[in-house]
Amino acid sequence: MVAEVIEHLVGGIVDHPDDVDVNAKQLRRGLLFEVRVHPDDLGKVIGRQGRTASAIRTVAGAIAGKGGARIDFVDVDRRR
Repeated sequence: MVAEVIEHLVGGIVDHPDDVDVNAKQLRRGLLFEVRVHPDDLGKVIGRQGRTASAIRTVAGAIAGKGGARIDFVDVDRRR
């Protein structure tokens, strides 16, 4: 559910919503969501001084509940 919400939020911000991909990974420290976006959209997702990224992390953390969630924003040109 959290992955779908993140994908919806990020998809509404970017110019290339088809390139948005959210992968969930379970790590020892908790859940990590890796969000891949088009390289041209990375600045939009991060926002000025990270405000947009911080807001997305806040919403995702509230939905994830007690365990919380970490989010990593990556452009699609980086190797998987």
